[in-house]
Amino acid sequence: MSIVYLGVVFAVIVALLAFGRPLWQAILGGLAAVALLWRIPADDALLMFWTVLKRPGSLNVLAALYLITFLQRMLERRAMIRNASRDLNGLFHNRRINAAVAPMFIGLLPSAGAMIICGDIVKEATDGWLTPVEQAAATSWFRHIPESTLPTYSSVLLMLSISGVPLARFVPCMIVPVVALALIGYFSFLRRIPTDPGTPKSENRLRDAGNLAFHLWPLLLILALLLGFRAPIVPALLGVIVLFALVARFSPKELAPFFVSAFEKKLQLNTYLVLVLREYIAATGLLGELPAMLSALPLPPALVFALMFFVGGTISGSAGIIALGAPLAFSAMGASAPLMALLMCACHSASLVAPVHICLVVASEYFKVPLGRLIFRTLPLSLIFCALMVGYYALLTNVI
Repeated sequence: MSIVYLGVVFAVIVALLAFGRPLWQAILGGLAAVALLWRIPADDALLMFWTVLKRPGSLNVLAALYLITFLQRMLERRAMIRNASRDLNGLFHNRRINAAVAPMFIGLLPSAGAMIICGDIVKEATDGWLTPVEQAAATSWFRHIPESTLPTYSSVLLMLSISGVPLARFVPCMIVPVVALALIGYFSFLRRIPTDPGTPKSENRLRDAGNLAFHLWPLLLILALLLGFRAPIVPALLGVIVLFALVARFSPKELAPFFVSAFEKKLQLNTYLVLVLREYIAATGLLGELPAMLSALPLPPALVFALMFFVGGTISGSAGIIALGAPLAFSAMGASAPLMALLMCACHSASLVAPVHICLVVASEYFKVPLGRLIFRTLPLSLIFCALMVGYYALLTNVI
């Protein structure tokens, strides 16, 4: 019955969105459905709203979202994103590369707020050729490609820790999935975009590369702090914002409006409610019931675990299903790089269509499209990727 109940919860959210209700109301409807169906006491249901605010991880998400938005306002004020797009046009002279490579690069930032900066670049490169829903889907698709593989993300680190598979064995297995993700995104979105950006070709590519680095130096510095020094995201953002303000000579009068405008009420509220929804679903114990429910299916064990990771990732996000399912999978089948690659691909596919994935909320808000339409646009691509990765797993197990 739990799966049926979950379907009802998602149906309530989708129905409210279909009737034109704002996302925060749809999520509240989903929360009410969870509380009623699983008979969560009212006191416990209300307490979970406070519990989310007490979690350091939740506060980090909300703070990072605010700081990224603040940084975006500063970049816009100095026209650095627009100039970076111009530099990309000169360097590659190809709109498609702008729309794909820039989000993948910015996707190295492990923060949902990075979606806002990705959205700026994708919108500039695709306006007039992609609809807002397609722009949102393309931004999410390309921005998340690094998340499937790089150890800058907690889900990859957690899986490596549980499995014991060395990073040097896992990463080569993910080359084909990364290429597959890029190709699926290209044929689904970018092929319809003209390559010519409508600007003159570069007369000096080296100069354009230098200008690009100059216009993106705040982001490059954040990446260096995160990847090279393992700095926490919030202190790294704060430090770069202060340094950028000094180097770019922002006056207090220029910065003052950003303190208010960077706090986008709808975005912060929707993000907070998604975190609460994740807490509610975790309280139902549904993830713990998945192994028993799926083990009865007449499928090979690897497919059962892949299905478990996809369904569980859609329900709770990658971290929850990895913590629950990875020990089961690796104890049942043995730790191997091919199995880890399959499970990470299943997690990644699920994250692209999970209503509890905060990045999707940010993308839907930025492009002003319903969350349900964004998910439905991405779902077929996510399933295609899953099917390809099952075949890839079968090939890997025969080769390695």
